[in-house]
Amino acid sequence: MTEIEWWDYDDAAELAEAIAGDVQFVIESAIDARGSAVVALAGGKTPFPAYEKLAKAKLDWKKVTIIPTDERIVPLGDALSNVTALAKIFLPKGARVMPIVPKATDDYKAAGRSADALMQDLHWPLDLCLLGVGADGHTASIFPGPDFDEALDGPKERRALGVMPDPMPKDAPVARVSLSRQGIVTARALMIAVTGQAKRDVIEKAIAQGPLSAYPIGRVLADVELPIDIHWSA
Repeated sequence: MTEIEWWDYDDAAELAEAIAGDVQFVIESAIDARGSAVVALAGGKTPFPAYEKLAKAKLDWKKVTIIPTDERIVPLGDALSNVTALAKIFLPKGARVMPIVPKATDDYKAAGRSADALMQDLHWPLDLCLLGVGADGHTASIFPGPDFDEALDGPKERRALGVMPDPMPKDAPVARVSLSRQGIVTARALMIAVTGQAKRDVIEKAIAQGPLSAYPIGRVLADVELPIDIHWSA
């Protein structure tokens, strides 16, 4: 059974401070153990205050590689690009921030294959995967749609794939590249950052439903072998 621990905070500032500290610890431990760290970080509004605090940490940033847990298939520099937002924070520190969608394309499946090939050059498994969760229960870019089953149950060696959400999210109506469930759950550390009671209710319901959950996050977390820390504030 999946071991899940909720960490509750009084406000978003306290949440950001705690996440930054935990991620710093994981990165330091990975560098000490293996000489480098590879982490996947979520996009979205919730975790970015934590990233800004993390960037102030005295880490050997040149030994840190950062990838997004998912990416919209848009040009680099686009307002919808997760890696562009991450790069603004961490590139000035000397970290390697790796675009998993180097250029926009109409062929989202090809974009997914390209991202998966790029990840073959990274040491695996990830040292950390930090996820967000949407109000609809999606995580990374694992949405209902034609690629849902492949994202959850595709080949074990597939770390990323192209996905076409259905229905398309109104705030970002584009195809995506996402870490697969296998890429997520094999990480050495797995965290979730989330705010709001509605999202907490979705996650708790999804976990209770288990492997037959109607929510993507429930399907991703079902039977995960490593402990999961969920950082939450109202």
